[in-house]
Amino acid sequence: MSATDPLAAALVMCALLATACWALSLVTGNYSQVDRLWSLAPPFYVLLFAWWARFAIPRLNLMAALAVLWGARLTYNFARKGGYRHGGEDHRWPEVRRALGPVWFQVLNLTFIAPFQNLLLLLLALPAYAAWRVGPKPLTWLDLAAAAAFIIFWLGEAAADQQQWHFQSAKRAGGAATPGFLSTGLFRYSRHPNFFCEIAMWWCFSLFAVAASGTWLNPSVAGPALLTLLFQGSTHLTEQITLRKYPLYAQYQRTTSRILPWRPGPRMGAGVLR
Repeated sequence: MSATDPLAAALVMCALLATACWALSLVTGNYSQVDRLWSLAPPFYVLLFAWWARFAIPRLNLMAALAVLWGARLTYNFARKGGYRHGGEDHRWPEVRRALGPVWFQVLNLTFIAPFQNLLLLLLALPAYAAWRVGPKPLTWLDLAAAAAFIIFWLGEAAADQQQWHFQSAKRAGGAATPGFLSTGLFRYSRHPNFFCEIAMWWCFSLFAVAASGTWLNPSVAGPALLTLLFQGSTHLTEQITLRKYPLYAQYQRTTSRILPWRPGPRMGAGVLR
């Protein structure tokens, strides 16, 4: 890897962001610093690779457009939930702190929360680096299929997030309190349809590396593979918290698929959908 290789610049930026997230978490006591970068870093890396090619690679330009589309929607959804407000922290980190204790939690912060998650955000953009290395080869049917599937899953995640937003807004306003969690709409087919769509989008994104290289097995699958594993752990923790708050959630778990959409479960409440 040389000084003219964009991956070198991306790795330096990744290291700087990881260090900044770690330092800020110690100073502020807020361990959601990476969450604030989650929707921004992958588009930045993809745009970096496209800019390095002077936007002369059609495949890379298409990937950059999709990454920006993904990042813009996710940033908006994160912002309206208060993610960028001062003191805003993922409700799961206090649970992890209590479970691990202060010393082991700081070990987790130094190894996983700040560095690993930042590295994962770079790995998600790695298919764009593969497209940069191959150069301006013509788009193929696989590029178009990957782009179409990406947009379908993008729309699915947007719909799921919107349904969840309306439900939570109604709860805050004093309505839709039974059973306390959303089990209608897309949430009849999966307890976490937004998670499913998020994972699926990045697997679709990795197909651009396949189209560029002609090789199905390549390093670009590392990002979506690790993201899939990460969601398994985070979903388990999320559901533990929800189950403590809402005992009826156990019934929802028995009747509705966890992440992969499957046959619809029974309606457990009116919900609020728009």
